[in-house]
Amino acid sequence: MFDVLMYLFETYVQSELDFMVDQDALTDELTRAGFQKPEIYKALSWLEQLAALHDSEDAPEYTACASDSFRIYASEEMLKLSTECRGFLLFLEQIRVLNCDTREIVIERLMELDSPEIELDDLKWVVMMVLFNLPGGENACHQMEELMFEPEAITIQ
Repeated sequence: MFDVLMYLFETYVQSELDFMVDQDALTDELTRAGFQKPEIYKALSWLEQLAALHDSEDAPEYTACASDSFRIYASEEMLKLSTECRGFLLFLEQIRVLNCDTREIVIERLMELDSPEIELDDLKWVVMMVLFNLPGGENACHQMEELMFEPEAITIQ
């Protein structure tokens, strides 16, 4: 499923091509690209759930957190997210790429991936996908791009 997500993100989002709305045509294109239909359907569902987070009715309710608070991970999250991944999420909060709400969205999207354990590079791409899809997330998305592609260029705010 993650390979399908990456293909879609790189093909349509980063290249700024028009994203097909017709799910059947998109499924056909992805099948021609070599992806299996079950993986395609999972990826499209994952993206639909991400898009639904923008709808105020479907948006999860997160409580505001104080600047000196920290996230306690559930046992399922700790199994799926390595210490390195959890540390990177904390780092992203500290440099204000993520806030409490966006961190929770990222964790929720990571937990929905069908991988038993998340690699750090995969986490970075999920963060990019989440930030790209958030209204007003352009600055954070730009910072994340710098972290991924030009780590020496990042400025800590």
